[in-house]
Formats: sequence, structure tokens, C-alpha cells
Amino acid sequence: MAKKKKRRDSARNGEEEELHNHRNGGTEKKIKRDEEQNTKRSKVRTVSIAVPGSIIDNAQSLELATRLAGQIARASTIFRIDEIVVFDSKGAGMDNSRVTTAGDEDGIESGAPFLIRVLEYLETPQYLRKSLFPWHNSLRFVGLLPPLDAPHHLRKHEWGSFREGVTLKEKTLNSIGTYVDVGLSKNVVIEDKLEPGKRLTVAMGTNRHLGADQLHKVVPFSTPREEEGLYWGYKVRYASSISSVFKECPYEGGYDHTIGTSEHGTIVNSTDLTIPKFSHLLIAFGGLAGLEESIEEDDSLKGKNANEVFDSYLNTCPNQGSRTIRTEEAIFISLQYFHEPISRTL
Repeated sequence: MAKKKKRRDSARNGEEEELHNHRNGGTEKKIKRDEEQNTKRSKVRTVSIAVPGSIIDNAQSLELATRLAGQIARASTIFRIDEIVVFDSKGAGMDNSRVTTAGDEDGIESGAPFLIRVLEYLETPQYLRKSLFPWHNSLRFVGLLPPLDAPHHLRKHEWGSFREGVTLKEKTLNSIGTYVDVGLSKNVVIEDKLEPGKRLTVAMGTNRHLGADQLHKVVPFSTPREEEGLYWGYKVRYASSISSVFKECPYEGGYDHTIGTSEHGTIVNSTDLTIPKFSHLLIAFGGLAGLEESIEEDDSLKGKNANEVFDSYLNTCPNQGSRTIRTEEAIFISLQYFHEPISRTL
């Protein structure tokens, strides 16, 4: 009789554990699904840039490559870029999961994997980096770079309506919800039960009480922008080719206006440029040989020229004194060039 009871208790415990895991897994999938749907249906107008990962290969040292990535991150933050797409010029066909984890911690990365890792690291608030980024050789010189100082990079003494956080392994006192490190003197508790090591956006509200009895809510990454107009950093995405930049667009309906930049593009003064109303704008930059080479090497775009691939193909720096403008320089020049026309459209 005692053995039967023991078996029943064991079976019941197994069912409860399975149900617990199912609920936790379901919660995480729901949050991820909500995040993806929110990205697709976001009411906020977005500006994306596309840059070739090959520009890293032209850097003469790891330190110079890191500084190059830092310039792109700074420019993107200053001009409130929502998405950076790093594409392979020659269609290497590497999926995003392999790109962001390429190489072991002592390995040498180059091209897209290196650029993506550094861009993601710099966009992450300082207090989360140790939890989210294990030491890697590619990050050896990031300490030399100036901080982005974006609105979501809050200091410990600052209070904001929203904060970025990472879920912790430590169990809450009453086993309800999950502890999250949001960079304050105390961890906060969210109402969802999640696995440790997940980055998320937490609504802090106006109540500065950080007790375990105060449950906070997880919100989509876009909420601070939608509700308070705050720039909340950029997302980084990998594309295996220039055509994949368009095909794999995360926004519903894709990019509704695309601009290519090149010294061979049309010359229009910034004050005379009119950008049509858009929901999601994409501005693309070429590498050493320009966007023309990326288009030529893309099997999906065979026979097409740049004017057919992009809605507009513009020269944002006419009468240049140097025979070449580096991509990281072109990004700063072009984003300043587009700043006023975009503001007029918005």
C-alpha cells in the first residue's frame, strides 16, 4: 500500500514538474512571440542602415577594427537608427546564430561576426554586459571606445520609466515571478517566470519601491519609443547577401522606401531632397568596391543595376577631395545629409 502511494506521489510530482516547465516555456515563447509581432506591427517609423561586414577585413589590426565598429555604433546612436543590418557582400550564406557565436572565446573573428558582436556589445547597457557577454578575444579593445550614452544606458542613481534588465537564477522569496537585474541597488521582480540570462525591457513606473512584493511588467523593446518618444537603441541583424537585407526585413510589409548611397549616385542637395512618407526606411552603404559589387555578386539580383534595386540612389558627398570615402565616414556624412529631409518627412 505504501509503495502504491509512493508511486502515485511520484507520478503526481512528475506531472506537476512537467506542467511547471510547460508553463515557464509557454511564458517565454509568448514573450518572444509578442516581441516579434510588436516589431512587425510597430507604429513607430523606423530608420535602418545596411553595412557590409567586409569593411572589417580592411582594418590593419584588431584595435583599428574595434574603433571602426565603434564609429558605426556612435553614428547610429547619434542619429537614432533603429536597426543595423550587417550583410555579406559575397553571399556567404551563414545563418545568424552561427554569426553571433562564431569562433571560441580565444578565436579570431573577422567580417560580419566581428562587427555584429561589437555592435551588440556597445548597444547593451554597461551593467548588463558581464551577464550577457562572456569574455571573447573580439572584445579585447572595446574598453577604448567612447560610450554610446543612449537613453537606456541609465546610471545606478538614475530613475527611468523603463530599464533594460537580465533575468537572474536566484529564486524569489515566495517563488512568484523572477528576479531581474536592472542596474539599481536592488533587483526587481517581474510577474513572469523566466529562465536566467534573458535580456528584457522592464516597465518601472513611478513607484520607486523595489521590494519583492512590487511586481513589475515586461514590455516590448519598442514601448519606450512608442509611449515616451525615447530612443531605445538599435537592433542588429545579419543578412547573407544584399538581397537578403530586403527579403528578411522584420517589419510587416518590408521597407517601404530604400536608398542606396554611392559616388555614382544622383546628386541632390540635402535641402532639396524629398523623402516620401514611410513606415520603415532603409539606407544602404557599400564596402571598398561600393554597392555595385555587392549587387553584381548576388545571384538573386543578376542583371540588375543599383537604380533598379533601390528606390533612390544618391551621392551624399559630391565633389569629394579624397578619391575614397571610407564606409564609416560615409555613414556619418550620409546620416547628417539625410537628417533634415527625414525630419521634414516625419
